Amino acid sequence: MALRHLLIPHSFTNLTPKQKLAPSKNRFYSVSATMASKAARKVLVPIANGTEPMEAVITIDVLQRSGADVTVATVEKQLRVEALHGIKIVADDFVSDVADSVFDLIALPGGIPGVNNLRDSGVLENLVKKQVREGRLYAAVCAAPAVVLGPWGLLKGLKATGHPSLMEQLALSSTAVESRVQLDGRVVTSRAPGTTMEFAVSLVEQLYGKEKADEVAGPLVMRSNHNDEYTIAELNPVEWKFDNVPKILVPIANGTEEMEAVILIDILRRAKANVIVASVEEKLEILASRKVKLEADMLLDEAAKLQFDLIVLPGGLGGAQEFANSEKLVSLLKKQRESNRLYGAICASPAFVLEPHGLLKGKKATAFPALSNKLSDQSEVENRVVVDGNLITSRGPGTSFEFALAIVEKLFGRNVALEHAKAMVFINP
Repeated sequence: MALRHLLIPHSFTNLTPKQKLAPSKNRFYSVSATMASKAARKVLVPIANGTEPMEAVITIDVLQRSGADVTVATVEKQLRVEALHGIKIVADDFVSDVADSVFDLIALPGGIPGVNNLRDSGVLENLVKKQVREGRLYAAVCAAPAVVLGPWGLLKGLKATGHPSLMEQLALSSTAVESRVQLDGRVVTSRAPGTTMEFAVSLVEQLYGKEKADEVAGPLVMRSNHNDEYTIAELNPVEWKFDNVPKILVPIANGTEEMEAVILIDILRRAKANVIVASVEEKLEILASRKVKLEADMLLDEAAKLQFDLIVLPGGLGGAQEFANSEKLVSLLKKQRESNRLYGAICASPAFVLEPHGLLKGKKATAFPALSNKLSDQSEVENRVVVDGNLITSRGPGTSFEFALAIVEKLFGRNVALEHAKAMVFINP
């Protein structure tokens, strides 16, 4: 058992309904509570058509890593959600079916029009207002603070942050601040896709304490200074060429690291690349490493008939092993290398896919820190992103933004990559 200090609402039974919906930090006092340190906290992440998939998936992924029991529920009439940038997420349940459940945390992703769909759900509104009345944790990122929590009256008298383009709107319902992550009372807010990993780790800290947050953050390989521009270690530089629009294959499989896959797909599609997401399984839907259900655009058998400028593999131990066992995918990668076309991998995939199949021979690469000793050449493994000619590799979930931005830079130029980095508040705008 562990002792924790919790913020407990003082005399909630004596508050008016209006007061209950706008909790002030002045009505909270600190008390000691005895809690089971290993008890799974229950978390709800609502999603909708038009949700920003990076914000949803990063939040879910990081919270699952902490041991939280995360329910992904949709406000739509079908479980399959069409998130932004053509990314398809399959929810666990409908919000209406979990409306009577008690959650330790409700965390809202952003994305327009996704936030409008969340805001217009009366069931979700009632659920979150009940969460606030009962003094439990709630959170929102990007457009959700200004478009959802603000109009619901749940930021009154509180400091909150949000997407830079919505700060004036946010100021109408809260004390708007430009923090990357802002905690006030029992609400946590954050700015954009590029701040979501920090946001999610802060939620872990609120649920379980700093020790658990640090334990979760370590293997993510997050950046130490979030305001710095990203860097690339490049050897044997060559121009990455393509005709018209670059065509990119991102395979996914059961056990794929969902953050790495979604960040790659999202950012590359933002840059207007033609990204094909192909399942190496026998069906389109895959169950990723942290239990997020993603749906591919097509099966690998169909994708194998096409030619790609770049094939890039997300990680995840289970997913990487599925890739390594796929004769069709390995054959595609070998043909890609033999024809001097572009290929890459992140996290477990350099060690479990590229290295065993001879796809790193004569190349410098990096991989997930705990697996980098599997690379025959370890001279560059400490770098977050390594480009060696037509090969690009990276380390883990916390380097995925840099990995995707480095691909954008090689294809479209650094200025384009930096524009996207600033728009996502990966670096400060």
